[in-house]
Amino acid sequence: MSQLASTALSVLDLAPIRQGGSAAETFRDSVALAQLTERLGYTRYWLAEHHNIAGIASAATAVLIGHIAGQTSTIRVGSGGIMLPNHPPLVIAEQFGTLETLYPGRIDLGLGRAPGSDGATMQAMRRNAHAGVDDFPQLLNELRSYLADAEPQQRVKAVPGQGTHVPIWLLGSSGYSAQLAAKLGLPFAFAAQFAPGYLFEALRLYRDNFRPSEHLDKPHAMVGLPVMAAESDAMAHYLATTAQQKFLNLIRGKPTQSQPPVEQLDWSPMEQAQVSQFLGAAIIGGPETVKAELEEFQTRTGADELMINSDFYSHADRLRSYEIVAEVAR
Repeated sequence: MSQLASTALSVLDLAPIRQGGSAAETFRDSVALAQLTERLGYTRYWLAEHHNIAGIASAATAVLIGHIAGQTSTIRVGSGGIMLPNHPPLVIAEQFGTLETLYPGRIDLGLGRAPGSDGATMQAMRRNAHAGVDDFPQLLNELRSYLADAEPQQRVKAVPGQGTHVPIWLLGSSGYSAQLAAKLGLPFAFAAQFAPGYLFEALRLYRDNFRPSEHLDKPHAMVGLPVMAAESDAMAHYLATTAQQKFLNLIRGKPTQSQPPVEQLDWSPMEQAQVSQFLGAAIIGGPETVKAELEEFQTRTGADELMINSDFYSHADRLRSYEIVAEVAR
């Protein structure tokens, strides 16, 4: 058996809103994708917190997690991630304690530090511009206390939440969360789906500094990466122009809804290089290419789990991509 065959596969759904589509359509598509990937044997289905972005519908992340969990039966559902400094820890504990109570043993709480938005949106959320810079460990400790068993003299409790022990993951694209996850003995997920540059250094820091805990006796590293699989290499590269357009418009300061694929992109050499940086870990191709590159990526990273983000304009193409990945991995 290859290493890839024994590596857990999971799903990162950025809840994309298509040009000409709607958030309601996105939510229906997310349910269909979750149900398909559950049948295909994927381990987790995570959604991410973003705000004020025209093409992403997962702002109310906990609400959408509950909707997906309610429409599936075995796949774990969680956040990839909730941005901890955006919310009081007590509120997160209550939300995820409620989810865990409704769907016991199936909820994950992945946490990040970034705002998931721009400066004006941060102000609208009443987020301090310096939140999460120095106080993230304290916020995390407070949140963990609300999900753990209550202390005898504890005055404030998360109800529900207290004693649910919802599994916490730390997410990151740098060394900060890698080192904190290692220190606390928590699982770590690296966001190579948009920031692959620091991947290997972050994994090294996590593994080298890991301290066993009541949660884990050894490091558990998950890596998010973009995979665009289709029936042929040529078709996959054509369909991947949807993801390339997303990052190109982000670079230009004009985030848009998911765009249809195009035969040729109108970009400068510098813009092309910048998009290539964002998508540096992307695997794009037909089944044979995807299999070979996934195996190589898993061997190079030693990831315990791969979290696949497949960004397509067509829902049918996205479903097929996850089917191909499952087929070649097994």
